[in-house]
Parts: sequence; C-alpha cells; structure tokens
Amino acid sequence: MSVQELEKEQAPKHVQLGLTGWLRWAWRTLTSMKTALILLFLLALGSVPGSLVPQRGVDPDKVALLYQQNPTLAEWYDRFQLFEVFSSTWYAAVYLLLFTSLIGCIIPRTATYLRELRRKPPAAPKNLSRLPHFASFESGLTASEAAWRLRKRRFRVVTGDGWVSAEKGYLRETGNLLFHIALLGILFSVGFGSLYGYRGNVLVVEGDGFANTVAAYDRFIPGNQVSAESLEPFSFQLSDLKVAYQLTGEKRGQALDYTARLKVNDHPGSPARDYDLKVNSPLEVDGTQLYLIGNGYAPVFKITDGKGQVAYEGPVPCLIEDKATMTSGCVVKVPDAQPSQLGFLLRFLPTSVPLTDGTYASAFPADVNPQVEILGAFSGDLGVNSGKPQSVYTLAEPEVLRKLKRLFMGSNTPKPLAVGQSVDLPDGLGKLEFTGVKKWITLQTSYDPGRMPALVAAGTAVIAIMLSLLIRRRRVFVRVKEGGTVDVGGLTRTEGNVAGFHEEFAEIVKVLSAGDKDVR
Repeated sequence: MSVQELEKEQAPKHVQLGLTGWLRWAWRTLTSMKTALILLFLLALGSVPGSLVPQRGVDPDKVALLYQQNPTLAEWYDRFQLFEVFSSTWYAAVYLLLFTSLIGCIIPRTATYLRELRRKPPAAPKNLSRLPHFASFESGLTASEAAWRLRKRRFRVVTGDGWVSAEKGYLRETGNLLFHIALLGILFSVGFGSLYGYRGNVLVVEGDGFANTVAAYDRFIPGNQVSAESLEPFSFQLSDLKVAYQLTGEKRGQALDYTARLKVNDHPGSPARDYDLKVNSPLEVDGTQLYLIGNGYAPVFKITDGKGQVAYEGPVPCLIEDKATMTSGCVVKVPDAQPSQLGFLLRFLPTSVPLTDGTYASAFPADVNPQVEILGAFSGDLGVNSGKPQSVYTLAEPEVLRKLKRLFMGSNTPKPLAVGQSVDLPDGLGKLEFTGVKKWITLQTSYDPGRMPALVAAGTAVIAIMLSLLIRRRRVFVRVKEGGTVDVGGLTRTEGNVAGFHEEFAEIVKVLSAGDKDVR
C-alpha cells in the first residue's frame, strides 16, 4: 500500500447527520442556556420600539398625527409593524421561540433536580483536613450525637461507622428551577391574555355616551378566542372633563390633573353610579378596565348650506398639533350640503391672542378665549361617496383636493371666529357658525385574564431569584476518632459568600464541641 493510499484511508471521514441528526442538533441548540439568554435579550430589545414609537392600541392620536406630519416615515413604521410591536409577527416569533427554549431547559433540569433530591449525601472523606474548612477538638461526642445536632440545624444527615455526612442548601436549586418556571408562567400568562383578552380605543365627547359593544369602538383588537358576546355589557355617559393647569411659574400651562366625570351602568338596567375617571385611577367593571389616555377639544359648529338648510350641527374632535398650548387642527366635512358639498380646514385656539405680524396663536392650553381660525373652505365633490375609507382628520386625498374650489383666498380670508360668531360663504353657498366648545377624551378598554397570573408569576420569580442568590449548597463532615478526637470539615458546593459560610462553620463547630447539656 502506498503512502498516499494509507493517508487517504486514515483521513477522517465526514459523517452525514441525516434528518434525525439535524433535528436533534437544532433542538439542543434551541434549548441551550446560551440560546435562551439570546432570545431573552432579543425580546427586551424588541420591546424598545414599543416605548419609543406611538402604539395604535395606546395612543392612536399620535399615530394619526405622525401620518400627517411625516407620512413616509409612518408608512415604513407600519411596514415593520412598529405601531403594533407587541402583537407583531416578529415579536411573536421571538416570544414563541423563547417559550419553547424555556420548556426544553426546564424538563431535563427538573428530572436532574428530582434525582438530586433522592440522592443521599456522600460518605465523609477520611482526611477532613484537606477540606477548605477544618476544625479538630477533643470531646466525648459520638457520631449519633453529632448527627442529631446537625439535624437540629436542618441538615440532611447520613451516618456511618464513626462518621457523619450532612448537606444543606437544596433551596438554591429549588429557587433556580422555580425562577425558570416563573418565567415560563409569565410568558404563558401573556399568551393566555392575548388569546382570551381584548383591547379597544374610543373617543368620547362631553355629553355623549359609550356602550361596551364592538360597533362602538373606534379601534377594537380582540384575541383569537374573543367574540362579541365576550364583552361585559357596561355603559357610561361622559358628563364633563375637568383639567387643572399650572397658572404661574416656569411650568405655566402644564397639566396638573385630569378628571372625567362618568355616570356608569355596570349592567343593562342597573342604576347609574358616579365615577371620577383619572389617569392613574381606571374604571373597572367585572375585570374590564377603562383607562383615560388622552384629551382634547371639540368645537361645536353649525353649518347652513346654500338652500338655507342646516347641513351639519355638532362637535368636531380636533387633533392636537401643539401639546403645550393645545392648538388643534380640525376637519369638517359636510357631504349633505346643497347645492355643493362643503369642506373646512380649521385651527382651534383655546386661548387666542393676536401676534405682531397679524396672525393669531394660543397662549395657554385652557379654553380662556377660544377662537377658530379658518385655514381653508372648499366646495365640490369631497370623494366621501367613492367607497374608499377616509380619515376623519383629513379633508380629502391630494388628487381630490386639487379639484375642489377654494372659497376663501388672500385678503378675503376671515378673522378667527369667537363663540357665537359666524361667517358667510362666498357665492351664497351657506354659513359657518362657531357655537361652543366641548372636550373629548380617548379611552382604552382592556380585558386581560392573564393579568393576575402574570403578577403571581412575576412575584414568584422575584422570590425564586432571591433564593437562588442568597442560599448556598454546603456540606459538613464529622469523624469521631478513638481517644475522643473529633474532626469537622466543611465546604460549599457553589460560589458565593464563602466568608458567610466560614462564620456558619465556626458556629457548627461550637455547637458540636459543646458539653452534654446540649445533647438530648
């Protein structure tokens, strides 16, 4: 045989894993501690956009405002599901992988833990002086007496011919395993809540009411197992909204408190009860929680068309443009006006003041001197009957807007309207009248049956991690020699507070070397 043939025969051969081998490798990789930590980090990293980017389920007004101010960026956010991070596909994928990884970690660790619980402490070494902690003293102590004294200190004890082996600290492993089970419980609770819970957003104007039905929501996000019959049949009427502002100082105009006064009916036919809804005081009805998440102004308009008929009358919720002054943009669509449809772009100024350049601005967020500035009035086909969905905060699509006739231009643009004032539209197309001011609130309704299990699991995780960090596995060995010499050795099985065990070992030696008065 030649050298080349010999080298070829002795060269390592590539082993084909096959389908079973690759599946086994994938499972071991997924269930490793390294993979679990990476997935946990990715889950935390994926939660960051949920805090930085406005979420539709929490603040739909900011989402709508972002679409107005930067539609290109908003479209990219929406493409990557950043407006709905916690219900996105990529977040769910990380969540499910972490769930699977934890299950794969817990099952074998549980089996190992149960075997460890049944295992007896090992026999005492012959030479205890080699252990990290060692003491020797003269005493008439017997092995049975030493075993009793160690049991009294809650050690698991095994005795032999002149020796005692004791072990303590199994709660450390219990805490470690319980922590992982608690993490699994948190993930399970979140998943259970997303299946059987629901969230919804609704805007309510002062004087209007709300009934907890799917049709009443502006946005409704149900779990996969939620039906229309799952909703609690409560209702309420919004009496008014009171907002307190800082009147003086550097923080003048800062909101101090919000109070929405409701009349709540817990069930159909039940008597109404008063409830003051605040930001940190949600309304709860049979597990369904109602949160106050936003507020704004809804100026009231009366619009008469060219034929003298009232084509529109009521409040118009406006989108906040400047949070500091509550300057808001309003859109009014009047598709029933005759002989032509009417549309208005308006700006609401809660405390209107004139500026030196002839324009107007709001100087304070409260409605001290409310006025409405007409930015644009249009007539023509608004496209509301085209069948395409339209935003209530947008007058029309750009191509439709270009075809509309602008009624006010240049010098004939009217001054801002105060409450009770009106302006006649050109060409006898009607009249716009500003009749009053109301406020609106945005509410988030949340029903999450996994909320309490998640709280219990989180509390368990905290207790478990404390057990894992504070408790040490340690062993103590005793050998009683002929002549009355007693050797005691000890060691910790885990890294950590070695100095703490040194003190405990000294106390154990003191107890073992005590006189017969300590012996039962």
